[in-house]
Amino acid sequence: MAKRIEKQFKITAPGGQATPAPPLGPALGANGVNPGQFIQAFNERTKDLNGKVVGCLITIYHDRSFEFEIKSSPASVLIKTAAGVEKGSGTPNTVKVGQITKEQVKSIAEEKLSDLNAGTIDSAMRIIEGTARSMGVTVVEG
Repeated sequence: MAKRIEKQFKITAPGGQATPAPPLGPALGANGVNPGQFIQAFNERTKDLNGKVVGCLITIYHDRSFEFEIKSSPASVLIKTAAGVEKGSGTPNTVKVGQITKEQVKSIAEEKLSDLNAGTIDSAMRIIEGTARSMGVTVVEG
């Protein structure tokens, strides 16, 4: 018989370097997950990512056991890294904070393709370009 799902939630944490300190520990504890047990398993599965922020979907079952699925890094984190900026623009329509090339957009889209709602690499690139625009990052040819 299948286990009954009690709750599902998402978190983002640095791969291989997560700690039970806030904000991760309290979020896990409030949802009924043992923070120490989760952090140990999470760090073991993401040790090769070493500090790169990744998303995680946690499923909690009725008997308080849990499973988690590691997702790719958020698009905004990948865009900020590619553009070399600290954060996005507060007013992206007037203040531009950086720029990335079409090749960088394509590599980000290829990395995130499995997590995006896109069937082709071209549609995934358009999603990434839209995210970049909303952050105040300009996409240039070349």
